[in-house]
Amino acid sequence: MTLEKLRKGQLLIAEPSSTLGDASFNRSVILLADHTREGSVGFIINKPLRYTLSDLIPELNAKFKIYNGGPVEQDNLYFIHNVPDLIPESIEISNGIYWGGDFEYARDRINQGEIGKDNIRFFLGYTGWSAHQLEEEMQSHSWILADNIYEKKILGRPTTHFWKEKILELGGEYLIWSNAPENPILN
Repeated sequence: MTLEKLRKGQLLIAEPSSTLGDASFNRSVILLADHTREGSVGFIINKPLRYTLSDLIPELNAKFKIYNGGPVEQDNLYFIHNVPDLIPESIEISNGIYWGGDFEYARDRINQGEIGKDNIRFFLGYTGWSAHQLEEEMQSHSWILADNIYEKKILGRPTTHFWKEKILELGGEYLIWSNAPENPILN
């Protein structure tokens, strides 16, 4: 896998057989937020937690779900969004999806109802890889690389069966995994 094939904005779909027993990545779909020679950063976009935004930040009147972004820095809150005109200092990931920005502006726009749950997603933690680590994981078939065909609308997609949907799209040898139990030991 060459560095050029991996680029920010793509999706990493957990390979069914390689992540069994790994609670962080089993059935994960990750949005790759940054990828350089120094390393990579992504957010697991389909693992909601039991918290809402107002649970963590009471002055925010928003019941937006909080997601497990990954195992790194899980005591920090991160966000991606599709409204850079409402959140200054955002960094474009790709195709209308942005990372971070001025949180005070975001907070005010959420409280005023200008930013809704289909515009922004919050994460505790992120997924990170050191230099060449992600390429090595790709070569060992830990991840399936896919384009983000949803572009900025990915933030409004339901997440409950997102991994299964992506596996079904792959077809072929992956079809058998689509209905397998999450933990085969409990089968």
